[in-house]
Amino acid sequence: MPWRAVFGRSNLPFIRLHGPPGDCFVAKNAPRHDIHNGFETGLNSYLRLYQISVWRCTMVETMFQEQEADKPPDPRPRSAGPWRVAVLANIKERGKPLPPDVPPDAGADFDYIETVNSIRAAIESDGHQTVFIPADRDLPYALKEVRPDICFNIAEGLGGDAREAQTPALLEMLRIPYTGSRVLTNAIALDKTLTKRIWRDRRLPVAPFQEFTFGDEPLRPELHFPLFVKPAREGTGMGVDANAVVHNEAELRERVAYIIRLYRQPALVETFLPGREFTVGVLGRPDAPFYSRHPEWYEADGFHRFPVLELDSTVSITPGIYSQIAKSQAIGAEGAPRYLCPAPIDPELKRKLQHLAYRAHVVLGALDISRTDIRLDAEGQPRLLEINPLPGLTPDYSDLCLMAKAEGISYEDLILEILYLGASRWGMMPPREVFLPRRRRVTAPLGLVPAIR
Repeated sequence: MPWRAVFGRSNLPFIRLHGPPGDCFVAKNAPRHDIHNGFETGLNSYLRLYQISVWRCTMVETMFQEQEADKPPDPRPRSAGPWRVAVLANIKERGKPLPPDVPPDAGADFDYIETVNSIRAAIESDGHQTVFIPADRDLPYALKEVRPDICFNIAEGLGGDAREAQTPALLEMLRIPYTGSRVLTNAIALDKTLTKRIWRDRRLPVAPFQEFTFGDEPLRPELHFPLFVKPAREGTGMGVDANAVVHNEAELRERVAYIIRLYRQPALVETFLPGREFTVGVLGRPDAPFYSRHPEWYEADGFHRFPVLELDSTVSITPGIYSQIAKSQAIGAEGAPRYLCPAPIDPELKRKLQHLAYRAHVVLGALDISRTDIRLDAEGQPRLLEINPLPGLTPDYSDLCLMAKAEGISYEDLILEILYLGASRWGMMPPREVFLPRRRRVTAPLGLVPAIR
């Protein structure tokens, strides 16, 4: 019986070789590309070429289920009854002291239980059942017990330089539908250096930047003081305080060493942008109106641009710097930034900011929802700072919720729109008949990044 080679998926690092009944071989360290028909005729030379070691395995059927590996996540049709929705989040623990070897703002990107309760109430307002599951090490077992129809994901993850991708990766492995961006987008977005490289390669405006891994790298000639220093793989303003802006070589080296030592990751150094700071939310995808309860929200390309929100830090506890401690202040409290939405800007700047947020969203393959931070340079030109595919959803506090409120979108409608956009990508909702004038974008298959003309 001739052998044949089969890939479970093209990105799995093994080849399965079938011999006589009951025998099976697995080749380790195989190159990651497709195997074509007729490969078996040149099998021996192929193995020698790549120096693949072959070993016999009698229980491969239990290790690699080729049919299961080839199956995409199971689309779940919407049932007549309500969905069981699991809200996944990491929760801040009030009053718990931090270990001495962790940053003082560790866990700042976690959510309070009140936010989870607000999301659950919004989902339940449309007749669904909800349950909260902490996104900790017991998450796989809890998911197996609860068996949700879909997960509303706001989990930030626990440790690692791609922690925001942990929960989506687990859900995809378990074939459980979820809201928001997928694994790759969440992993890239947390890495601010990689995000800026991608944006720069796609000709989107970013400030000159450099990543410092050891701290003694020579400063690139295009970078001029003052410079801004922050951790390369954090969010929620972590690592950003009054000392984030450096004015000379000595301050630069001291700050870079501080970030590397305390946060145990590279430091991102970029030209300090002295202008106004804004943030813009984006909702949808090319076919969003066909699944939305509010198709009137969307433009002809299938996306909704929220009103521009200005973050005025001139009156904050760290003037001119939107720091982590400034973000944590209650709105209206002394030392808190002013949140102006809609931002008092001219129509041309508004158009530029919303278009940049849209492009940043699409280039990184974000899904359902995102929020992009933008700041003006010395000439008044907008530059992309970072994107958050897991924007905060605390009612009357988080930036995205303030944007929605400013244009009359209720918190319940915002949460349900995110839920239904996510569910439709997994085949849980039938499309609606919606009249759309002049499509400017090509509708892509569900869950894929849209093709741009």
